[in-house]
Amino acid sequence: MTTCIIAEKPSVARDIARIVGATSKQDGYMEGCGYVVTWAMGHLIALAMPEAYGFSAYKAENLPIRPNPFQLIVRQVRKDKEYISDPAALKQLKVIRSCFDKADRIIVATDAGREGELIFRYIYQYLDCRKPFDRLWISSLTDKAIREGLSNLKPGNCYDNLYYSAKARSEADWLVGINASRALSIARKGGYSLGRVQTPTLAMVCRRYIENRNFSSVPYWKISVLTEKEGVSLKAIGITDYESEASAQTALATLRSQSRLTVETVVRKVAGTPPPLLYDLTALQKDANKRHGFSADKTLSIAQSLYEKKITTYPRTGSRYISEDVFEEVPVLLRKIGKTLSNPLNRHSVDNTKVTDHHAIIPTGEPPSGLSTDEITIYQMVVNRFIEAFSPDSEEERMLVRFTDGTNTFTWKAYRQISLGWKAVQKGKEVEAEKKEDSDEQILSSLPNLTEGEVLPLVNAEITEHKTKPKPLYTEATLLSAMENAGKEVEDAESKKAMAECGIGTPATRANIIETLILRDYIRRDKKSIIPTEKGLAVYEIVKDKKIANAEMTGSWELALAAIEAGKMPADKFSQGINSYVGTICEELLSLSSEQKSYPVYRCPKCGQQSVGIYAKVAKCRHETCGFHVFREVSGIHLSEDNIRDLISSGRTPILKGLTSKAGKTFNARLVLGEDYTTSFEFENKKGKQRRR
Repeated sequence: MTTCIIAEKPSVARDIARIVGATSKQDGYMEGCGYVVTWAMGHLIALAMPEAYGFSAYKAENLPIRPNPFQLIVRQVRKDKEYISDPAALKQLKVIRSCFDKADRIIVATDAGREGELIFRYIYQYLDCRKPFDRLWISSLTDKAIREGLSNLKPGNCYDNLYYSAKARSEADWLVGINASRALSIARKGGYSLGRVQTPTLAMVCRRYIENRNFSSVPYWKISVLTEKEGVSLKAIGITDYESEASAQTALATLRSQSRLTVETVVRKVAGTPPPLLYDLTALQKDANKRHGFSADKTLSIAQSLYEKKITTYPRTGSRYISEDVFEEVPVLLRKIGKTLSNPLNRHSVDNTKVTDHHAIIPTGEPPSGLSTDEITIYQMVVNRFIEAFSPDSEEERMLVRFTDGTNTFTWKAYRQISLGWKAVQKGKEVEAEKKEDSDEQILSSLPNLTEGEVLPLVNAEITEHKTKPKPLYTEATLLSAMENAGKEVEDAESKKAMAECGIGTPATRANIIETLILRDYIRRDKKSIIPTEKGLAVYEIVKDKKIANAEMTGSWELALAAIEAGKMPADKFSQGINSYVGTICEELLSLSSEQKSYPVYRCPKCGQQSVGIYAKVAKCRHETCGFHVFREVSGIHLSEDNIRDLISSGRTPILKGLTSKAGKTFNARLVLGEDYTTSFEFENKKGKQRRR
């Protein structure tokens, strides 16, 4: 009896082949001891493009295109100006077909997740194979895990719901991406790319960027006071925000005339802080971005590499917990990484009900060797988090005191560390980072004794000026959080927990969504921030009110896909919903052709003709001999049509806020038109001008 094992990558196939004794290397597979072991090289089979169904030309009357059934084709690659079947994919498929033909049964060893399942099922379907298959489902690639997995194989049909979910996701992405892109391209007579997941993500980035750019900062004033008890200086902050400095000065004068403060309330409590949960992929990506500036895609690549080197477990997981049986192994794993913890171990990250296909990312206990610097960084993050997760809670005594002068109220916050617990793992580095975020809280070695009604001397009082701040631009870490919560601004932990199941994309796909948007020149990295490009903003302006850009709706589709996977929703119900959704999207986007602006023309300041048109990237005179033009992207901001109109009619724009110099500093200035019809900056309260280079 011959068994064929199919893995996702050659490296995994080699490990499995060694364990089952298939040591004879052939072209594209290995054999021996009754096994043939081959591999898939990722997605060898894909859904056919519209051309395969006879829809080569972009025509509104053909939309929406709804293939029934969908056709499968070999992975395509571009050659010259057309797409052809990938020669490497064709060659490997031929090998897989011969391995399947030789075998009496098949063991599926592609990655244990939605995409891994789809990779095998599409190959199985394309090759019209009928052989029975079992599933190898493992979370790490150590020899022990592979051996245990091979002795606990499950029938392939146990994973049918996973396949139905993967297939539904694949077809939904095709239906939305192809139809929406074609509809907008027809309506706006250009080449546009839209997608079920990428467009809501683009909308989130653009919305935040525009909010940030258009934010008008408003000044306000606060009063802070200094008092003293038992030799400890206590700096308390007033709870009132004053809209004018004058009203703050009046309050300050009243306060100084009192020269004392009364303790209004004292809240003092000892509490434990549990360690952070183990990493899932998104949490690892967010921390790696915050601490080391790694992109989500880079972190995923490194985590995948560590998994393939058997050093950490499966990376594409959405769970931050481990199950009871894995918890039993934790003391052994801790010893292997050179750490022992006192019993009982912390159970904060142990919950059977919160482990889905895979548990959290943890070390396997295999000794790390031959790692790159970046791999060491990610490995150390996983190890540190693993040790923290099973360490005791940290214990702090916190104090919140409210003082009053009879009119105003001031708050003072402080805490003392009783025991570090898990915080000792990284010697309080994380604590310091937290403290920077909450700088109002004083850290003291001992807290003073204060009682309600007690009167303390006013040592000092001062006014500080502040400014309201916009929501910050997205970083990769905060964008991942927003995607995880389907774009909802959720502050409190309970609501966040409720939304956690309803995100845009999955932990496995979010990095790729960000990279796709960058590749398509819709968004870009600007230092640590993620901002839209001019092209991305133009697309957003067109689709911002349409269903294709609705993040919550996309989140609900992800929820439905999870329900299919869990066997709680039939796939055809999801398909009906998507088909109806696609019809609505096409209708909305095609209607844009009738809305399209007929661009007005303006008098050219250079040649005097009524011939200046305003376009996406430039305003320019249509007279060939004139040559007058103004680019709309200026020092990091996009000039609005009103800005251009002001510039060419009156020679200057209003004050433009949030301009960025070549040195990266922000400034405000007017854009003015010179006598030679070039533009320069004019700064407020300054006579000199600085020409824009």
